[in-house]
Amino acid sequence: MGSFIEAMGIMSIPLILTSVVALVVILSLFLTLKKSKVLPDGLTATAQKLASSGNVSKNHIEKIREGSLLGEVLATGLENIGQPRHVLKENIEESGRHVIHSMDKYMTTLGTIAAIAPLLGLLGTVIGMINVFSVITAQGVGSPTELAGGISQALLTTAFGIGIAVPALIFHRYFRGKINDYAVEMEKESIKLLTVASAPLRRATDLKPDAKLQAQRQQAARAQAGGGRVA
Repeated sequence: MGSFIEAMGIMSIPLILTSVVALVVILSLFLTLKKSKVLPDGLTATAQKLASSGNVSKNHIEKIREGSLLGEVLATGLENIGQPRHVLKENIEESGRHVIHSMDKYMTTLGTIAAIAPLLGLLGTVIGMINVFSVITAQGVGSPTELAGGISQALLTTAFGIGIAVPALIFHRYFRGKINDYAVEMEKESIKLLTVASAPLRRATDLKPDAKLQAQRQQAARAQAGGGRVA
C-alpha cells in the first residue's frame, strides 16, 4: 500500500483526504438516517391521542419532539392546535422543510466527492504523463525505469479516483432515495395528525349557525308574529 501511495506522488494527498471524507460522510448518513431516528413506530399514534384529548402540555410536546425528526414535525402540529386548518398546515409544512433540509445537509458533500474524485485522478494522470514526456525529453526513451514511474503515477491516480467516485455515487443515490421515501412517509404521518388536530375546530365551525341564515330566520319569525297580531 505504501508503494502505491508513493507511486501516486503529490496527488496521493488530495485523493486520500477525499476518500476519508467520503467514508466519514457515508457513516454519518447511515447513523442519522436510521429509521428509529427519523420515523419511530407509534409516534404518530401518540401525537394523535394527545391532540384528540385536548390536554397538550409543554412536557408532552417536548417528549414528542426529542429523539426523532418526525417528532419535530408532529410537535409543531401540537403547538399550533386551535389555529385555523390552513395555518396549522402551513406551520407543519414549514417544519417538514426544515427537517428534510437537515437530512439533506451531507448529500451535497457526498455528491461533490463523487464528481471531483475522477477529476483528481485525471489530474494525476496528466501530471504522470508530463513526467513521462519530461524524462523522454531529457534522457530519450532508453530509460524504461524512469518512464515506468510516470506511467505508474498516471494509472494509479486514475484508478484511485474512480475507486472513490463509484462507491460515493452509489451511496449518494441510495441515500437520496431514502430521504425521498422518508419525506413521503413524514407527509403521510403529518396529514394524520392534521386531520385529528383540526377536527375540533372544524366541528365548532360546523355547529356555528350561519349569520345570514340566522338573520333570515329572525326576520321570518317577526313577520309571522306580526301577521298573527293582524289576524
